Amino acid sequence: MKGTPLNVIEMMTQNPVTIRVDDVLRTALEKMEFHQIHHLPVLSASRHLVGILSDRDCRLALNSPFVERAYWQNDVVETVTIRQVMTPAPITVSPDTTAYEATRLMLTHRVGCLPVMNDETLVGILTRSDLLIAAISVQRHYEKLLQNNGTNAG
Repeated sequence: MKGTPLNVIEMMTQNPVTIRVDDVLRTALEKMEFHQIHHLPVLSASRHLVGILSDRDCRLALNSPFVERAYWQNDVVETVTIRQVMTPAPITVSPDTTAYEATRLMLTHRVGCLPVMNDETLVGILTRSDLLIAAISVQRHYEKLLQNNGTNAG
C-alpha cells in the first residue's frame, strides 16, 4: 500500500478524560466507570502531565482482581490519592509519531496507552483499542482496493 505512514494524530482519542494527582481513588474509579475507559492521564495542579493511572493500578490499590463498585473498599477509595498509585513519568508520543513507532513503544515497554503531547500540552491518548480500530480501518481500506482492482482488471 502506497502513501504516507499512519500517524498517532489519525488514531488517538482527542481531549482525553484526565484526573488530578491529588484526587482520591474514588474519583478515578467513577470517571473510568462513567466513561468506560481503562486509562487516565494524571495532571498536576498546573495541568502538566505527571503520570498515568490504569485500571490495573486501581486493582492493585484495591487488592482485587476487579474494579467494579462492589469491590470498592471505602477506606481505600476515600483516602488513597492518585499520586500514591499512578505510574509516574509515562512514556509519551507526539501527534506526528508513526503508528509503527507508537506500537513498538507500547509493546517494548508493555504499556496499554501512550499520552500524546504537543510540546507541554496533553492533546490526546493512544490506547490499544485505538490501534485495533486503526488496524480494522486499514484492513477495510485494503480490501476495498483489492476489490476495485479486481473489478477494473477485466
